[in-house]
Amino acid sequence: MLIGDVARHSGVSARMLRHYDALGLVRPTGRTAGGYREYSPEDVRRIFHVESLRSLGLSLKQIGRALEDPAFTPSALVSDLIRWTEDRLAREQELLERLRAIDASAPTDWQGVLRIVELVRELGSTSAARRQQAVLTRPEGVSVPAEVLAGAVLTESDPHVAGALRWALARAGGDGMAALDAGAHAEDVDIRRRAVRTIAGMPGAPGATAVLTDALGDPDTTVRRHAALALGRQGVTAAVPVLVGMVVEGSHDVDAAEILGTLSQDPGCADRITAALVDELDADPATRIRITQALVEVAGPAAQEVLRRLTRDEDRTVALVASALVGVVGKRSAEDRPDGEP
Repeated sequence: MLIGDVARHSGVSARMLRHYDALGLVRPTGRTAGGYREYSPEDVRRIFHVESLRSLGLSLKQIGRALEDPAFTPSALVSDLIRWTEDRLAREQELLERLRAIDASAPTDWQGVLRIVELVRELGSTSAARRQQAVLTRPEGVSVPAEVLAGAVLTESDPHVAGALRWALARAGGDGMAALDAGAHAEDVDIRRRAVRTIAGMPGAPGATAVLTDALGDPDTTVRRHAALALGRQGVTAAVPVLVGMVVEGSHDVDAAEILGTLSQDPGCADRITAALVDELDADPATRIRITQALVEVAGPAAQEVLRRLTRDEDRTVALVASALVGVVGKRSAEDRPDGEP
């Protein structure tokens, strides 16, 4: 069959058939004496095969791989199609939620609406630099719904873009807490981490403290730590167990110890913190050193007594560190006393 006949029977234009030939997808097995393409029945079957794969959403490059790679099995093709379709649906669902947020803001100014729509489009770019630039170059006077920014930060994997989104969210007219609250309870741990980290930077937002307090019980350690650091800085003593755990585990232990020191200004909380740290002393020397260093930050006589006891620790390094820190505490206490007071 000549190319015109194939086009009529298959519904594929002659131009597309020539394109398939150029790409090597469907090359006619023969040529007429005049040099015209001549397709065999097997060539026509391959054309229908290509068109079937195109109808499933595959690119021509993917179709070429499916047809030529012996290792590319039908099951692998179906698995890829499922994954691509799920990704596309997720992007479309994300776009739908952002458009709903724009609609909920009752926009009235065309310039503002067009700028928001442009931002939404740029946030879907595969380039992290373009996404970041779109967030940072928002013109003055254009109010982007906080829900749009909150939804974007929950799905943003690039740390620089995420930082820009958190900055923009802090400047937005609303707080976006509803979207962030939902994100803090999502099944996807990465979304929960992004949500809690964002809320941690919005201490004054209504409902932020409640969401962070709930996150202290999250099964993910990173979520718990972000929540504990933020709550501790706000003076919320419910964060004490997680902060003590951070000292023990050596994760942001310096920050955790400083926050525990601030919380220990409350005498009742000081004893609680000291007791929690003492309970963890049955550990390796490195952990005991971190606990010793944390005890220096804790106010009250109970913490100082534990420090003095640690100067006799069975591990020489722990004992030396404790001895040095006892001296620091003693000097600090002397400087804090009024002049002339013994």
